[in-house]
Amino acid sequence: MRTPEFWNPGGGGALQASLLAPLAWGYDVAGQISRSFVASRRVGVPVICVGNLVAGGAGKTPTALALAKMMQEWGAAPHFLTRGYGGSARGPLRVDPKRHDARRVGDEPLLLARRAPTWLARNRPAGARAAIDDGAEAIIMDDGLQNPSLVKDLSLVVVDGGFGFGNERLIPAGPMREPVARGLARADAIILVGPDEAGVCQRLGTNASPLLRAELTPALRALKLRERAVVAFAGIARPTKFFATLETIGCKIVRRIAFADHHRYTPDEVMTLVEYAGEQGAIAVTTEKDWVRLPEEAKPMVQSVAVTLEWQDPEAVQKLLKSVLAGAAGSDG
Repeated sequence: MRTPEFWNPGGGGALQASLLAPLAWGYDVAGQISRSFVASRRVGVPVICVGNLVAGGAGKTPTALALAKMMQEWGAAPHFLTRGYGGSARGPLRVDPKRHDARRVGDEPLLLARRAPTWLARNRPAGARAAIDDGAEAIIMDDGLQNPSLVKDLSLVVVDGGFGFGNERLIPAGPMREPVARGLARADAIILVGPDEAGVCQRLGTNASPLLRAELTPALRALKLRERAVVAFAGIARPTKFFATLETIGCKIVRRIAFADHHRYTPDEVMTLVEYAGEQGAIAVTTEKDWVRLPEEAKPMVQSVAVTLEWQDPEAVQKLLKSVLAGAAGSDG
């Protein structure tokens, strides 16, 4: 599904949103009832949840990867835990990029598994137990803020500075998974990714949770695309973010093609894009998340553009993580 224009902040569409308001109310009530029957469980190691309040991408996966890297530099052994959206597997399953593909496990787990052991599980407590049995000293949940089945020792809410909370209406009238105030009340910290173009800081007001700032920056390999002609395509929640990244690099974008989020590419689709790029003297480029969803035979013909999350104040993030790990160690003693 593509993000509806009226979900955007200031995107108009007040009539569409109002007409969908009864469905949004039903979505919220159904979610609250469902969660009320779930008992939260502790699993014996710190659980760090990287979530968001809106449907679609806010930067959760790059944030989770950055946290794991930081913990690994201290000698810790974090494992990722994910639902595996878009994949058919239910788990618990340890993701193996050499054996599994996006149809089986989804795209984010394949990216996470490059950094640290990654467990896919629709049943989060079962996935956490499998990770712990495999040596996990901490669990990093990629998404799951609205899933109460695990007690979280640290809940981080990631917000895209360019999108914020959209029109602040609940799905399907807007992008919100839950009301802003309710979600932020469970946040131990808020991570604002990118420039605050949507007035997020003003919206947060007197919220007591620490605010951590970060930027998504192109990986060094991507800088080789500077001055290159490219045909850019992306099937993510907000493809314009990817196109803006290419402009930041200095690419000459011949054409921009947006697909639905988590789009499954066919060989014919990719071949058409590659052939068009060749006719234009350009190369076909896409995001890492899209690249892992390409047919195997098409991957060598398309270049992926990786981004990494850079903290504005790494010491503040380190302090937050270390307090959680120290607290867990103290409770063990």
